[in-house]
Amino acid sequence: MSIGIVSAAYIAAAVLFILALGGLSNQEKAKRAVWYGIVGMGLAVLGTVFGPGIGHYWLLIPAVLIGGYAGYEVARRVEMTEMPQLVAALHSFVGLAAVFIGLNAQLELSHVLALKAADDGAAVEALRGFASVLAHKTPVEISILKVEVFLGIFIGAVTFTGSVVAFGKLAGRIDGKPHKLPGGHMLNLAALLLSIALGYLYFTGAGIWTMVLMAILAGFIGWHLIMGIGGADMPVVVSMLNSYSGWAAAAIGFTLGNDLLIVTGALVGSSGAILSYIMCKAMNRHFVSVILGGFGGTGGPAAEVEGEMIAIDADGVAAALEDADSVIIVPGYGMAVAQAQNSVSVLTEHLRKQGKTVRFAIHPVAGRLPGHMNVLLAEAKVPYDIVMEMDEINEDFPETDVAIVIGSNDIVNPAAQDDPNSPIAGMPVLEVWKAKQVFVSKRGQGTGYSGIENPLFYKENTRMFYGDAKQSLDKLLSIIR
Repeated sequence: MSIGIVSAAYIAAAVLFILALGGLSNQEKAKRAVWYGIVGMGLAVLGTVFGPGIGHYWLLIPAVLIGGYAGYEVARRVEMTEMPQLVAALHSFVGLAAVFIGLNAQLELSHVLALKAADDGAAVEALRGFASVLAHKTPVEISILKVEVFLGIFIGAVTFTGSVVAFGKLAGRIDGKPHKLPGGHMLNLAALLLSIALGYLYFTGAGIWTMVLMAILAGFIGWHLIMGIGGADMPVVVSMLNSYSGWAAAAIGFTLGNDLLIVTGALVGSSGAILSYIMCKAMNRHFVSVILGGFGGTGGPAAEVEGEMIAIDADGVAAALEDADSVIIVPGYGMAVAQAQNSVSVLTEHLRKQGKTVRFAIHPVAGRLPGHMNVLLAEAKVPYDIVMEMDEINEDFPETDVAIVIGSNDIVNPAAQDDPNSPIAGMPVLEVWKAKQVFVSKRGQGTGYSGIENPLFYKENTRMFYGDAKQSLDKLLSIIR
């Protein structure tokens, strides 16, 4: 494949990636956008594998086929509730690839410089692929390459360990509460300064051991940063790690001289950073505070919650829905865990046939991944036009007869407005307690993933509809049908 065809394939792939990102912002265009991404990635892989200077097909093609089949199997088997941890796991692969490629680039560079120092012209001319590119670099270009290697390994190592911790927290294998070692942020700062010092030694020719040590320090920073972030901020963390993986890929692109990888990495990195900023704004969080592992915090203990949670059965909820004219449903991660989205869709259809106004309220950080609830509702064929964002529907709760909260906690917590010492103080929330009646579908009386107590559950107009969300809704449907 000639360089011209490869360039055309890369340009087409870049355009398709941009169209994919643009389409994913709209639920109705999302499926088409996914196909843009698939075709773009296919072009990128073909252009790279069969481009000039690429060889060893006996090794490369089996690797692509094995990797493609593994990805197919993982995507086929993973449940929708496991998508956040899958995304975090995939980010770790990008980070680890950046580390390995950076270290390999340094090994190759050392080999090429040794040949040139020995004045072995025949051996230098015999070099192929990446080694041949390195052999023709000027001293200035080699210095720039070392900067790229340093950044690629640093960002990649932070992304790798941070993503592994995020995977553990999202999968429930690591405690979701924030944890920091004694010394807190000073340890991160010390590790960063040591990494910069090792980078200086690397630029002055100290050897690859500096990059190995720097990768270990960067890995510690990534681990400590994400361990210090609480469960309520995990959607932002996933988005932030997406941004890190993009910048790591861009650094790899600069190292390898691959224009498409630079463009793709920049698109992913910048879009992830913008999304993280938007989500922090929606949560009234400081962007820098979150990415530094929860720098700052509240000044005292959270207020004690007084009162009693009052339970209600399916008959009680059915009676209230029978009398209601307007209903707002607030879905959360609990709905995803219970696989209750189809039951919610059937309930919505039934109530709408009775002439009731039914809408959905989606908080920007509902679930554990940006857009998680929108995807689940779309999968259950809930009409797009009744799925409202927080800003569109929050003022309508006082005129709403019934609000149904399904597996949500922090995004409907009034302590965000009432308690300045709450861990989520100042975070915009869905004001469901202003509805005439509130039903909360919940498995038990626990505080949920983030461990934050919710005064909503103790309010006079709130009733707790205990049990698995799907089983509870199916029982409710059997009564109201």
